[in-house]
Amino acid sequence: MTRPRSLVEDVWPLSPLQEGMLFHASFDDQGPDVYTVQSAVDVNGPLDTDRLRTSWQALLARHAALRACFRPVTGAHMVQVIPREVVLPWHEADVSGLAEPEALAEIDRLAARQRAERFDLTVPPLLRLLLVKLGENRHRLVMTLHHILLDGWSMPVLLGELSATYAAGGTTSALKRVAPYGEYVAWLGRQDKEAASAAWRAELSGVDGSTLVAPADPGRTPVLPEQVHATISAELADSLSELARGRGLTLNTVVQGAWALVLARLAGRTDVVFGATVAGRPAELPGVESMVGLFINTLPVRVPLDGGQPVAEMLARLQERQSALIPHQHVGLAEVQKLAGAAAVFESA
Repeated sequence: MTRPRSLVEDVWPLSPLQEGMLFHASFDDQGPDVYTVQSAVDVNGPLDTDRLRTSWQALLARHAALRACFRPVTGAHMVQVIPREVVLPWHEADVSGLAEPEALAEIDRLAARQRAERFDLTVPPLLRLLLVKLGENRHRLVMTLHHILLDGWSMPVLLGELSATYAAGGTTSALKRVAPYGEYVAWLGRQDKEAASAAWRAELSGVDGSTLVAPADPGRTPVLPEQVHATISAELADSLSELARGRGLTLNTVVQGAWALVLARLAGRTDVVFGATVAGRPAELPGVESMVGLFINTLPVRVPLDGGQPVAEMLARLQERQSALIPHQHVGLAEVQKLAGAAAVFESA
């Protein structure tokens, strides 16, 4: 360890998704980091900027996972290091003197610059905050962080605590005791790895290759994703929900089954595998719903297809197999792919 032990609160092993993100970061550290996440909230009304900054610093002290950094120990082996204290990266800008279109364009430019600056995973904290003043009672808070710190579930938890902390004058003393992220790490260590490995081997046995649809391009580099949004009608949404309820299925199962049928045509296969992201928060762990950290995992979903099988039966079997795998969703994708080989390789989720 390169830092004095007195400055380190704890050293944890990595969660499955953190291992995958670290691999990605070491694979290409020149282009844009697709694991850099950015979001913004508008703050309307009088704002005490010093109190807001103090509130964020208090949340860093409250949640160990927000102070995490990731450092090599030996070779490719990494650990998650939690310093006792970190300084909040805080920046302010004022565009109140600009006309509205120019002010918004300047905010976009400042936010893009914040996102383009890569995080050094060995230097905590892996987040930065930018507060931009638009007017006397108008501000925008831009939050940029590395996805390795927390998942989408954590963000509403964090913002709710930020509001309560700000209202309390910048202190977290009124908040309920937080369930430490370290308890989740300990839970991971107690899981039956042999049983989980056997379950994933059985689920993917017999798959005769990878489900690939994109042209092979070994020289491609990571790029920031593009987004395409589509909206379905209320009538279609209602009919899908009615179909799911009538068959004892979740809407998720119906969507997964539909995608399996599309993917079978795209890939020219009758046994397809694609990815699905799971919450990764074990119901048996007390307080897990209010923890801040990274829990999600992306895992293979296998759907064997038979032209003589009714779709309803295919969906029922899909849901049954996915339900049986819930106790084993803690296994990282890299480990599943090591167990199952090409059968666990997919290009869509």
